[in-house]
Amino acid sequence: MGRYTGPTEKLSRREGVELFLKGERLLNGKSGLERRPTPPGQHGAGRRRQPSTYGIQLREKQRAKRYYGVRERQFRRYVREASRQREGLMGDHLLRLLEQRLDNVVYRLGFATTRAQARQYVNHGHVTVDGRKVDIASFAVKPGQAIALRGGSPVEAAVRDAIELVSSVPGWLQVDVDRLEGRALRLPERGDIATPVNEQLIVEFYSRV
Repeated sequence: MGRYTGPTEKLSRREGVELFLKGERLLNGKSGLERRPTPPGQHGAGRRRQPSTYGIQLREKQRAKRYYGVRERQFRRYVREASRQREGLMGDHLLRLLEQRLDNVVYRLGFATTRAQARQYVNHGHVTVDGRKVDIASFAVKPGQAIALRGGSPVEAAVRDAIELVSSVPGWLQVDVDRLEGRALRLPERGDIATPVNEQLIVEFYSRV
């Protein structure tokens, strides 16, 4: 199954929370979820049955996948890797792995208005890590590594426009807006990760499948 290419605001309506998929439109205060809060489809506004425990867990997993823009196979890989950690909570490890993705870091630094745009920048070779071009969106950024826009990149103007819309970056990251460069100061902690996701429900979902 390929990547979703349909209306992005429909995904936020389906999950019932803002997934921040619309970029500049959302940052300017225009949310499709506020205009049409009901789920999409012919019966979206109708009366629905109470979801089962499995259904709630499934929706939470889908919500996380869509929020970070990863496919099922990738997501399962992160779940397996998180389950191998001996200390701490599995859900915290899962979110940390997703946050360390290079496309997410580029987005969190404010270089792009959506993760999809950040992924495009990475895939097209506009981003460097420690001075070397990295075009793999799933690359795991480690503490101390510097993330920057490649010199002479044609997307520099778009990146500077995006930075003007972002008020702050998470505490585990540092950004130099003039040089268009950021750095990972440490691994992200759960308190640094602002996501509309209950990671425990995801852990419970994969523990039963």
